[in-house]
Amino acid sequence: MTIDFHAEKNQLSYTGRTADDSWSQTILSLVNPVGKNVVDIGCGGGIYSKAWSRLGAASVTGIDFSRVMVEAASEQCADDPKLSFAQGDARSTGLPSQCADIVFARALIHHFPEQDLQKFFKEVIRLLAPGGICLIQDRTMDDVKMPASPTHFRGFFFTRYPRLLTIEQTRRPDDTMVQNTMKLAGLEQVNKTTLWETRREYNSWSELEADLLSRKGRSILHELTDEELKDLVHTIHDHVAGQEKWNEQDCWSIWIGSAACGTIKGK
Repeated sequence: MTIDFHAEKNQLSYTGRTADDSWSQTILSLVNPVGKNVVDIGCGGGIYSKAWSRLGAASVTGIDFSRVMVEAASEQCADDPKLSFAQGDARSTGLPSQCADIVFARALIHHFPEQDLQKFFKEVIRLLAPGGICLIQDRTMDDVKMPASPTHFRGFFFTRYPRLLTIEQTRRPDDTMVQNTMKLAGLEQVNKTTLWETRREYNSWSELEADLLSRKGRSILHELTDEELKDLVHTIHDHVAGQEKWNEQDCWSIWIGSAACGTIKGK
């Protein structure tokens, strides 16, 4: 069953984790967030909104289409006055034009058909101040198909249940299509980089097992029955047992583009 982002039971599915230094260092190699106004579209429970604040952003506005996600983010980030959250549509956020120096969207665009992706990037252009930068983090099929390993647990999802790969093929964005859509919307200096992001470190198998069985932060696992999920976790255990710690990594693409007069670091 596909995850329902509006269900109260899933309110904390995208909370309770801190963005890793592997993510932060990659972001800092692409953009300087210090003193910048950031809009985080599809913010979920605010994990990456918090991360932008820690990197020195002056303000971070999180937008999500799910009321329960916005409520979770507001609760999780209540101690940081630089963060604010609102319910809104990624294609029409309702935020003021040119309000953002940086627009960020993580694990969002794979939910969009191509026509909605065009609307989304037009909204990104509207939000960006002159010289602003957008960073879009998501997975292509090349990322999805990275082999399973003792650090890349996600690969086992697809070797054990190939039908999950079929689901991914229907929704994962194509690199060329994304870059062309960004350029058509008016973004410049468009390019892509790859990130192996440490999702989380686990100190015991029971900790990792509980996280997998909760499906937390892994929407694809909602496509499995409870029995199938238990079987998958058993399969992963057979391949990764015997370690003292488990370092889970995921492969991502990050697309970067700038509004007129912007300069991407390293360019």
